[in-house]
Amino acid sequence: MGKKLRKFNRDTHRDLGYFFVALIFVYSLSGIAINHINDWNPSYVVNIDTYNTSEDLSQGIDKKKAKKILKEVGVSNRYLKHYSPDGQICKIFVKNGNVLINTSTKEVKAELVQRRTLFHAVNWLHYNPNKVWTWISDIFAVSLILLAISGMFILKGKNGLKWRGTILIVSGILLPIIFVFLFY
Repeated sequence: MGKKLRKFNRDTHRDLGYFFVALIFVYSLSGIAINHINDWNPSYVVNIDTYNTSEDLSQGIDKKKAKKILKEVGVSNRYLKHYSPDGQICKIFVKNGNVLINTSTKEVKAELVQRRTLFHAVNWLHYNPNKVWTWISDIFAVSLILLAISGMFILKGKNGLKWRGTILIVSGILLPIIFVFLFY
């Protein structure tokens, strides 16, 4: 590879790396989060708390009483609506969750959902929220291919493709092939 081509390759690799460093973090963080989706919810925290209400529930729950109970459990100003599927349970829908009330035991179970600030945002981007972002992520994907190719040609000699680089590239190619062969 000529001197000018090597310099162009190195400069391209460097500039693409600098330009896309934020997207590398976005897709890496969300990828790790999504890989462990069976272990935790990467986008939301769900808090479930149980309380007992002091309200008299013998006559059922109307909107006014529902709002009083919400105030008791610290969820005021979030009321949306409520309903009672039977005479013993009342479900109150609140912004970002719901509250279940057992009218016979006066037990109140509040299930509130809150966004994980960083992970919610990066996962939203990872799931391609719109057509513009699809184009951006496609350009990023092509750039990752260019980064991989240009990175192979940065070093010369025994640390480059002549020895070490070739061994590492072949090992890296074998890893997914073996995994697919064993587990697909």
